[in-house]
Amino acid sequence: LILGAGTAGTMMANKMRKHLERDAWDITIVDQFKTHYYQPGFLFIPFGMYSKDDVIKPKSDFFPVGVNVIYSKIDKIKPEDRQVLLEDGVALKYDYLIVATGCKTAPEEVDGLAGELWYKDIFDFYTIEGAVALANYFKTWKGGELVINISELPYKCPVAPLEFAFFADAFFTERGMRDKVNITYVTPMPGAFTKPRATKMLGELLEQKNIKIIPDFAIMEVNNEEKKIVDYGGTEVAFDCLVTVPPNLGDDMVE
Repeated sequence: LILGAGTAGTMMANKMRKHLERDAWDITIVDQFKTHYYQPGFLFIPFGMYSKDDVIKPKSDFFPVGVNVIYSKIDKIKPEDRQVLLEDGVALKYDYLIVATGCKTAPEEVDGLAGELWYKDIFDFYTIEGAVALANYFKTWKGGELVINISELPYKCPVAPLEFAFFADAFFTERGMRDKVNITYVTPMPGAFTKPRATKMLGELLEQKNIKIIPDFAIMEVNNEEKKIVDYGGTEVAFDCLVTVPPNLGDDMVE
């Protein structure tokens, strides 16, 4: 029994079906959604390189023949009974269980992040909704303070916020308005990345691209009225457009 039919769960279903004998093993995969999102592609949507249609396909396209598929929300796991309870009350038995329910963004975990400016001047690119909204925003934006902020660790794809910063630099340069956009990279880490050698190299690259970095920033709140982010030490960073990497949470079922 595989819980979650995102990239990981789908890969496991394909690998298991290929290696396990059909007359000996029954494989079932459960997911609450029928649509597969190619999440790495979200990064390219704000800059017009991908559209929404480029990152969406039916999950059924990727399931191998001979795997049972159930579309349902999961209520909870009962390991003592080797059972998984679905939201509609159905109980699924298992001999082996793979949990691949992934994580989701939780902007509500930061005070003010999902406030009145959400998807107006504050965006994420880790959801399809956020990426599409930011793409539409950039089409008419005249420039100003572009702030990229990582809320907390861990988050999906450690290099994605840096990639976003470099794409933004190229995007506004190509449009002849880079001089109208100040890009600031705000991170809770002590540098641009986690490893010293990579941090040194990427930090130098940020400097070359005229992207300011503010390290050791532990965000406390987003002030929607004054358009600034504030950390627990009192440091404030003003923005006209805030691109956030929100906190990540596991599925409710896990808790």
